[in-house]
Amino acid sequence: MTIQINRLDDAFHFEATNEDGRSIQVDGAAAIGGHNAGMRPMQLLLAAIGTCSVFDILIILKKQRQVVQDVKITVTGERADAVPAPFAEIEIKFTFWGDLQPEKVEKAVQMGVEKYCSVAATFDKSVRVRHSFAIKPFSDLTPDNISS
Repeated sequence: MTIQINRLDDAFHFEATNEDGRSIQVDGAAAIGGHNAGMRPMQLLLAAIGTCSVFDILIILKKQRQVVQDVKITVTGERADAVPAPFAEIEIKFTFWGDLQPEKVEKAVQMGVEKYCSVAATFDKSVRVRHSFAIKPFSDLTPDNISS
């Protein structure tokens, strides 16, 4: 796996591109001279743990014949008050829509985050990773739920 990172300006705006040509922009906050034109590196870590774990969760639920109409993930990170400032705690909240069996979802979330997510496994064991989930019926899925 290789990521190519190219600088886009004379400050902190970069573009990271994978081997398939897919890219994402990364930038610094205005407070350090960035232009706020992309995600910050620490935000990318939160996005990575959320998406990595949900991929595994969806695979597990599919094998259990659980039909997920939609899923939303909110990942929150608390950083240490130090330099460097690594994450001290990460919380991942999953909201699923569908006619799902709670015990199967609970097990899939636990396994997805704690056993199969390579990103979570990459974090130092001093970083506490918590997770929770909610299940909502498909009839509750509205455009407002999707965008919020």
